Order: sequence, then C-alpha cells, then structure tokens
Amino acid sequence: MTTAPDAYCFFQEIEPRDPMVVRFDRDYLLHAVSGALQVQVPGSRWSLPSSFAAWVPADTEMTVTLDRPVTSCSILVKPKSAHGLPDRPIAFQMTRLTREMAHHCRNWGKDDVHPPEAAVFFSALLTTCAGLVDKAINVSLPSSDDAGLSRAIAYTEANMGQPLVATSVAKAAGLSERTMQRRFVTDLGETWSQALTRIRMIHAVKLLALREMSIIQIAGACGYGSVSAFNRNFKSYAGLTPSDFQKQTVQNA
Repeated sequence: MTTAPDAYCFFQEIEPRDPMVVRFDRDYLLHAVSGALQVQVPGSRWSLPSSFAAWVPADTEMTVTLDRPVTSCSILVKPKSAHGLPDRPIAFQMTRLTREMAHHCRNWGKDDVHPPEAAVFFSALLTTCAGLVDKAINVSLPSSDDAGLSRAIAYTEANMGQPLVATSVAKAAGLSERTMQRRFVTDLGETWSQALTRIRMIHAVKLLALREMSIIQIAGACGYGSVSAFNRNFKSYAGLTPSDFQKQTVQNA
C-alpha cells in the first residue's frame, strides 16, 4: 500500500447534494475555486464563496452543503504540521496569491506522483494562509443549540430579503419577543437586530464574490430598500464599500 504524502490537494468538480456529515484524520484547508460551500462545524456556520477558505483541524466533525456546483481545490495536510495556523476552525478571505498557489497544486492529489518541490510549496501556501487569519472578516452565521432560537435564526435567514420585525420572527419561532431577544443576547452575545444585519452582510459577501448581480440587486436581495444604507452597513462590517470589496474579489480571482 502506498503511503499518502504529508500534504496533497483534493481537486474535483462536485454536483449539488444533500448535506454531508464528514470528519477527516488530517487538517483541512477547505477551498472552492468556483461555487460556494456551506459549512458547519461545532460553534460556527459559514457561507464560503470562492474568495474565502476555511481551516478545519483534523477530527473536526463538519456538515457540508452544496446548493450549486462547486469545484473544490482543497488541501489536506498531516495534523499539526502547518505552522502558524490555529488549532480551531476558522474562515478567512483568500488573496490572489493564495488562490493561485492552491490552484497550482491541483494535480498533486493523494494518489499522484508529486514533484520534488511539492512539500515545500504546500508548506509555503499554508504559511501564507496563516498570515491571513488575523485579517479575516467574520463570516460565521449565527448558530445555537436552543431549538427556539434555531427556529428564529432559520426564519430570519429565510426571510432576510423582506422587511422583518422581531415580533413576527418571535411568533414564527414559537417564542415571546422578550424571550427571543433575551436568548439572542444570552446565547449569541448580540441582539436579534445585530444578528439580522450580520446575516444580511454575510449573504452580501457571497453575492458580491459570485459577481452575478449588480450592487443595487444585491442590496435588495439582502433586504435593503436603500443602497446608501446597504453601503454604510457593509462598510462598517467589512471595512470596504460593496463595490470596493467586489473589485478586490475580482483582483484576487
């Protein structure tokens, strides 16, 4: 039996499928060069368009959902051999350099013959990614083990493009508004209104990265009747205006 290399690339086109619960015995740099991944790990849920990646340490259970075709260009590496990357799951924005480096590894799969420089190249890629972690935009969606709060979050996400008020969300979740508001603050450390804004901003990041809609269309899809309000909230969230973020994403592509 051939021993797998310390690091290798998983490059594959994957069709939409039902959620998959998976666990790997290697550290995992989860990245798609096209499409978007929906990933849940203990304590975090992410929506990862192609300009983002997630670092998931070995033996972490994760649920991956694909609602559209995805081309995976992920790196699996021997546990604890990637210096500088954390021992906890985290999502971060990829740069043009790291995206190109990951794509360069596409033919260095588990069963492929790797060139002599492969090990050093993988190490350089992971070290470069480690430098991006501290600059990461928070793309973790609200998540809770509380059934009522989970219903409130799910209803908010499903209707974020519509005018929403806390009263209607609490009713849909089978909670009083007071109870729902208290649980958001206690369990998530933010109000329902703050959670709604975060959900809308993360959805905006995904749509901006996919580059299939105009800024005005994205604002409407995220529940904003005013583009100026959308621009203001997005800049507060990401540090860039939506148009500047989209330009940066295009450059990184």
